[in-house]
Amino acid sequence: MNNNDIFKKLRVALQLRDDQIVAILELVDFRMSKGEIGNIFRNADHADFMECGDQVLRNFLNGLVIHLRGTKENPKNAMEVIRQNQEVVKKNIAESRAKGEPSGAKAKETYKPDAEFKPKPKTDFKKKPFNPKDKKPASKIQVVEKVQYKNGKNKKS
Repeated sequence: MNNNDIFKKLRVALQLRDDQIVAILELVDFRMSKGEIGNIFRNADHADFMECGDQVLRNFLNGLVIHLRGTKENPKNAMEVIRQNQEVVKKNIAESRAKGEPSGAKAKETYKPDAEFKPKPKTDFKKKPFNPKDKKPASKIQVVEKVQYKNGKNKKS
């Protein structure tokens, strides 16, 4: 398991968006753009894929500790922060569904295609029954027939 896999799993488990990850990294004075973070979460075979280095993951984890626990002067309860984040995510999903915006979290039952499927009308083409005699004979020359033996003597058969 590499750093990209760890970063992806943390993002999914904590339900973090790219802008939240940027804010967490800024807590430890580490600046990254949303595009760079998006490149870390791409598939390894994608052209824009970026390897997540040790420094990026280390700063994210340090920032995550501050984000969840707070500082010594201003401590937080980690579970409350996670619950608040979950409520925000649920609220955003509910708002997008109410507006009718497409989202990746849509249920399969709510999906309706733009146009209904209409099968093509069947044509009256009938296939001919298979007859092995109708097959064209292959006119292949055997390899043995192509070979000519030349021993230096003219032989007459």
